[in-house]
Amino acid sequence: MKIIGSAIRAGNVIEVDGKMWRVIKHNIVSPGKGGAFNQIEVRDVKTGTKSNMKFRSDETCELLRVEEKDLQYLFKEGEQYTFMDNQSYEQVTLVEEMIGDPAAFLTDNMVVSVQFIEGIPVGVELPVTAICTIVEADAVVKGQTASSSYKPALLDNGVKIGVPPFVAAGERVVVNIAERAYVERAKD
Repeated sequence: MKIIGSAIRAGNVIEVDGKMWRVIKHNIVSPGKGGAFNQIEVRDVKTGTKSNMKFRSDETCELLRVEEKDLQYLFKEGEQYTFMDNQSYEQVTLVEEMIGDPAAFLTDNMVVSVQFIEGIPVGVELPVTAICTIVEADAVVKGQTASSSYKPALLDNGVKIGVPPFVAAGERVVVNIAERAYVERAKD
């Protein structure tokens, strides 16, 4: 199926010059002079190499049909992550590069959506949020207000985020995985 350049989004898998590319990031750029274009960062599905491409809104490329399966995360061995299909019990091993930065938020038995093209895994989508425990949080600075400032905190997975002043070490919080941002305290 053809797709216009301005409609390409992160997570899409496109075919350009006979190669399959997974879109990692996209950004619509409107320069002061000339027409707007979509600046995309892509990764080659087969080799894993990254590249950048530009598409004007009048250019098209082939959008590939992707099959999605929900798989359960089992374990990590080196830079390899193993997932299992709960229906067929088939296991799939993916390299850390394919998952990217969100890999830090994988927890035992987490269900993720893995994208396949012709039986080859091409991408992984984690849930929107994850529940993490605050390991370290800076002390509240006198005069800070809860609505206007955040303090740095370290999560149990090693990721640093900003949290409101009232959040202390040992608390469980909901974190937006894509933005690596505090959402709310976790409800137990």
